Amino acid sequence: MNKSDEEDFRVYVAARMDQWRRTAYLLCRDWHAADDIVSITVGKVFEKWRMVSRADNRDAYAQRILTRTWLDERRRPWRREHAQADLPDGPAAVLEPVMDRDSLAAALGALQPRQRAVVVLRYYLDYSISETAAVLGIAEGTVKSQTTRGLEALRAHTSPTD
Repeated sequence: MNKSDEEDFRVYVAARMDQWRRTAYLLCRDWHAADDIVSITVGKVFEKWRMVSRADNRDAYAQRILTRTWLDERRRPWRREHAQADLPDGPAAVLEPVMDRDSLAAALGALQPRQRAVVVLRYYLDYSISETAAVLGIAEGTVKSQTTRGLEALRAHTSPTD
């Protein structure tokens, strides 16, 4: 890779790092894991920079790498450990926006991994059905069905139970 390519890569990654991190967080609901996923994604984008830089849509190519990295990391045995949500001292006073963020994270956590990926891509990143299918490497019909099931699960999780 020549100096020009390296500089192009650095500028590209720097401009997208925050969005990748937020997207990774929505997928995995853990900032540390999101940072790991983004780090792995940056390495993979660097390895494939010639193909990424020549792609018609660099962002879609990179998003596909990020999403597949998350799916791959979920299969790793050390990712099966789960942190406890409740601390022994009890929760501190929390502002309302934080509670909304926490309830969103909990609702997304109730979804299956593929449903979560579809919902994040479709509604957070505003991808079309065909773009989502391309990123995940699945059929458009699967995107539609996973979206429907994911939204139903979100509604069931967030609806008040009286």
